[in-house]
Amino acid sequence: MEAINHGADAVYIGAPKFGARAAAVNSLEDIEALVNYAHLYNVRIYVTVNTVLKEEELKETEEMIHALHRVGVDALIVQDMGITKLNLPPIPLHASTQMDNRTPERVKFLSEAGFKQVVLARELSLREIAKIHQTCPDVPLEVFVHGALCVSYSGQCYVSQACFGRSANRGECAQFCRLPFSMVDADGKVIIKEKHLLSLKDLNQSDELEQLLDAGASSLKIEGRLKDVSYVKNVTAAYRQKLDAILARRPEYVRASSGKSRFTFTPQLDKSFSRGFTHYFLHGRDNGVHSFDTPKSLGEEMGTMKEARGNYITVAGVKSFNNGDGVCYIDEQGRLQGFRINRVEANKLFPQEMPKIKPRTPLYRNYDQEFEKLLSHKSAERKISISVRLTENESGFSLSLTDEDGNNAILALAREKELARTPQTENLRSQLLKLGNTPFEAQEVEIEFADNWFLPASVLADLRRQAVEKLLSVRTTNYQQEVAVWKPTTHAYPQTALTYLGNVMNTRAASFYQEHGVQQIAPAYEKEPVKDAVLMFCKHCLRYSMGWCPIHQRVRSPYREPYYLLSNDGKRFRLEFDCKNCQMKVKTE
Repeated sequence: MEAINHGADAVYIGAPKFGARAAAVNSLEDIEALVNYAHLYNVRIYVTVNTVLKEEELKETEEMIHALHRVGVDALIVQDMGITKLNLPPIPLHASTQMDNRTPERVKFLSEAGFKQVVLARELSLREIAKIHQTCPDVPLEVFVHGALCVSYSGQCYVSQACFGRSANRGECAQFCRLPFSMVDADGKVIIKEKHLLSLKDLNQSDELEQLLDAGASSLKIEGRLKDVSYVKNVTAAYRQKLDAILARRPEYVRASSGKSRFTFTPQLDKSFSRGFTHYFLHGRDNGVHSFDTPKSLGEEMGTMKEARGNYITVAGVKSFNNGDGVCYIDEQGRLQGFRINRVEANKLFPQEMPKIKPRTPLYRNYDQEFEKLLSHKSAERKISISVRLTENESGFSLSLTDEDGNNAILALAREKELARTPQTENLRSQLLKLGNTPFEAQEVEIEFADNWFLPASVLADLRRQAVEKLLSVRTTNYQQEVAVWKPTTHAYPQTALTYLGNVMNTRAASFYQEHGVQQIAPAYEKEPVKDAVLMFCKHCLRYSMGWCPIHQRVRSPYREPYYLLSNDGKRFRLEFDCKNCQMKVKTE
């Protein structure tokens, strides 16, 4: 609901079961309350049912989908093709990024199969997005613009299942990529020791939105699973403001929902959880995508430590700290450390406990006390514009409310007319403007009386209240929910054989692929582990990060391949470099 208040046009949310983050589930009752609230503003609610499903889960999934449709959910985001073979209500299906949607052929197939929107892989460049859009111009494309990044292509990561028995494709990712590793060469020489070599910074495309729209993106997705409410408020508001500025000067782009949000704070993305920011591969390969020192939030860069004296440290920087702020830094061993500020005096910080910190160490604020205090209260309201018209008729008066979407409510008041002793226009206007806690605000008020008629304030207030209730009812009735009946298709799938990478876990999914020309179908890794399987397919490349890429950097490595990652619990993983496809692959040794 706060995402809606702060300007979201759509919200995606975990289902009661079978969502790609098992801990981020919501009850049917909560989803229904959200749907009812969202639809007032023409905001869409998309529910994730995007895990691969066991055979015995299909019936329960089908029942849950019908329940979600009954409470008014606008679409489902799915991964398992077995869902398309269920007895579905007429609800649109969106293709989850877990389907590994990174080619025009893949997106075209999904569109022709009946998917109404496709969520693209995070790794795609602007050029690749544009190519998909040019190939499939009528397919709505959703792209991630902010939040946490998976180091492996989504839906193609099996390392959590292999190491911990917790499948990322089943919503139970163990966050393997955030662990520390040492990297060694074929002779056992240590290249880099105990760093978070697979941990990426967080995505931030806030300055790239117009280019994404021009490339063909029609939906901009903020990752927010298991984030707190202040993150949702701040990040949604920041993107709403950025997008509105584009819409104001680009009339060919029109927003997808109603109402305008006003904020009591200034959104600032680096004040919310982040591991540092990256554009990832939007403009091609970039060496600044990783966060080797820590998988935790660094926050806002504030300055550097100058000196320590007694019970305080002095800071050189242009930003000021607040009492109660949380501060973090990277120590000499490359580890993240932090402290809480008791008191601030100019550039002097008095910590709860004095940290061991060297001069010129960069300092970050990962908890802004004053900012969080602002966001802990009501920080936005979203209002739908209406025009109000009060007129007279033969039997009394009539009040008409028309909203920005053209919905109209008219109420008649049978009442004998009597002349007022003093001018009434401003009093009447003032009463009609009092829309209080309703979703509406009056942009214009017209009073068309032939004479100076008197209407008691209590009578007019009651008429206004009834008119507002009627307009809310009209908006609910007129909400345009998309109807999509799934129809069987038989067009050819881009491949005729599927390995474990097809994530086929049930007979319904296998049947779907067989009907589309796939002749060989291997079971999902979760069902039947594959010996010597590639467990991660990564665009992030450690050879490139070290400066030894034979294609882009043309520098010879001083170490002998193959390279290995060693985890702290003794597990060993072999790295393979597929330069033709510009990928790094992670395998068990």
